[in-house]
Amino acid sequence: MSGMEPEVRVFLKKIVSSVFLGLFWMMINMTLGIYYGLLFFDPKITVGNIIYYFFLAASLLALIWFYRRTWKSKHPHG
Repeated sequence: MSGMEPEVRVFLKKIVSSVFLGLFWMMINMTLGIYYGLLFFDPKITVGNIIYYFFLAASLLALIWFYRRTWKSKHPHG
């Protein structure tokens, strides 16, 4: 067993999960938006663009909800 205190372990787990989920969210949305071209309205707005922007907004709200739920608990050190 490592000499790390349980509170520090919980805090580091929150940091790692927050950074991972944020980067994963950005990679998914960048891939869908830029690589597949759903971010841009080339000649006109398509159904794919509307679905992409709806997914972008919904997943951003879910990410913010996750962050608020994760970081809402009080830390033992402050």
